[in-house]
Amino acid sequence: MSENYIVSARKYRPSSFSTVVGQKALTHTLKTAIKNEQLAHAYLFCGPRGVGKTTCARIFAKAINCEHLTADGEPCNECESCQAFNEQRSYNILELDAASNNSVEDIRKLTDQVIVPPQVGRYRVFIIDEVHMLSQAAFNAFLKTLEEPPEYAIFILATTEKQKIIPTILSRCQIYDFARITVPDIVEQLQRISEDKGVTAEPAALNVIAQKADGAMRDALSIYDQVLASTEGNITYQSAIENLNVLDYDYYFRLDEAFQTGDVPQALLIYKEIRDKGFDSLYFVNGLAQHLRDLMVASTPQTVGLLEMNNDIAQKHIKQAAAFGSRFFYMAMDLCNTCDLQYRETSNKQFVVELTLIKLCQLMGNTPVQQPPQPRVQKVTAPTSQPTPTTQAAPATQPTQVQSAPAAQPASAQPAQPTQLTQSPQARPQPSQPAPKPTVTSTPSGTRRILINKQPTNQGEKNAPAEHHTARTSEFTPEQLATAWKHYIEQNPGEIILLSAMRNSVPQRVNESTYFVEVENDVQVEALKVNMTKLLQFLRDEVGNDMLALDIKLSPKGVSTMAKTDREIVQDMRDRNPKFAQMIKDFKLTMA
Repeated sequence: MSENYIVSARKYRPSSFSTVVGQKALTHTLKTAIKNEQLAHAYLFCGPRGVGKTTCARIFAKAINCEHLTADGEPCNECESCQAFNEQRSYNILELDAASNNSVEDIRKLTDQVIVPPQVGRYRVFIIDEVHMLSQAAFNAFLKTLEEPPEYAIFILATTEKQKIIPTILSRCQIYDFARITVPDIVEQLQRISEDKGVTAEPAALNVIAQKADGAMRDALSIYDQVLASTEGNITYQSAIENLNVLDYDYYFRLDEAFQTGDVPQALLIYKEIRDKGFDSLYFVNGLAQHLRDLMVASTPQTVGLLEMNNDIAQKHIKQAAAFGSRFFYMAMDLCNTCDLQYRETSNKQFVVELTLIKLCQLMGNTPVQQPPQPRVQKVTAPTSQPTPTTQAAPATQPTQVQSAPAAQPASAQPAQPTQLTQSPQARPQPSQPAPKPTVTSTPSGTRRILINKQPTNQGEKNAPAEHHTARTSEFTPEQLATAWKHYIEQNPGEIILLSAMRNSVPQRVNESTYFVEVENDVQVEALKVNMTKLLQFLRDEVGNDMLALDIKLSPKGVSTMAKTDREIVQDMRDRNPKFAQMIKDFKLTMA
């Protein structure tokens, strides 16, 4: 009959300090303390799950009672004390799970055990796991024993949440913080285990397992067993990502190429392919953000060390990062972060992700020019259904509309401008309308902005492809935005409710391209929402940045939720003040 199967997390649990993974500095300190016989009476081991806290506590307890300690402070595993520990029959080591034994009565039973001296060896070691689960009363009952234990008693407390332990306990312990185990350390350990088991494992597959474990060696071993069970002794990268439902990083590298060339259709098709494979969109967005972060740190030699991956994949990131600039990474990560925040609130989640991908494709300014339909030129020059005298008299090749256009027009007279980056930056004239007139605005520096829908001035330009405008990303200050805000108020005097909201609030900065305005009531909120498209386009033109976003907040002090007529205001005053009502009656006042 074959030997009973033992999971890797138990079979390969370290039995000496030298086999502990990823905690070299900490284990060296413990071994030095044992060799020099500088032992404290209480220790606190804290850190994330699966990093070796309880394992190190057991090795430490075995080492301090070892009869033939090695020169470097390791237990010999041959003496009676070590063998008793390895066979789990040692009376010198007592473990307590505070998660299920957290009452005062449980602590009293423990303190009763403390007064019993060791029968074999020099010390009795009490290991309390998940000590943060003890109740407040249990902590208080433990304080006196922890502060003044017998000379043969040593306490080792282990926890994943140090902040939950009361300060009076912390002050009585030597505190050791266990670090998350790095991806290369986990991969190295998994490689040794694979060799011991006679398993063939690709480094890329082990790297996926290590990243999935998130710094926990115990989790890595459990995931390793899961993948191994389905691969029959040959762990490949493809089998790992299929079993663990991990999104292949090749998708992200394909998206990088789409971002670099500005290929919006390709980016959207890759996203559809990812959704068709069953991956959640939010998981994809977070993975893309992590990928962009990895590319950013791979772009400079000083930060390459922050990559937690094997050398082959790291080199691929370094090569890919060279195609982008640092500004792209900053803005791209900000877009992913904004998408993550909006994803939970929006009802059309797919649209939010697709819009983010479109914006990412436009950041590099390399969006390929789509060949516009040829009838576009004919629409501009052909007479409309109701031609005006100007369009009939002007030849198609003469830019008479451009020359006779005023320097500036009210916002209501401007042709419709695109407000989403998914649309073409150039507005297309409608068949039933004359050619759109250009709009001339001023930038914060005082220079004049280019015309919209420029007409061809000669036959050569007429046949040239349409000029492509990339997303504008000029930096601007809150003061420049406030000036643009004031310009809109001055140029649109007829929008009473909207201007009332704008005069009482100035955009406040949230981040580099996001601002918010605070208004007094729901009427002003609605006015801003209705006019937001036109207002945003005006402000973006003024500051020269298409990434500008504007949020609306209702002031906490705002009490009025709807506009009142003069008669309603007077009636409200009469209801609140009887003397005011009597004065109206005495003077026989009426509403005009």
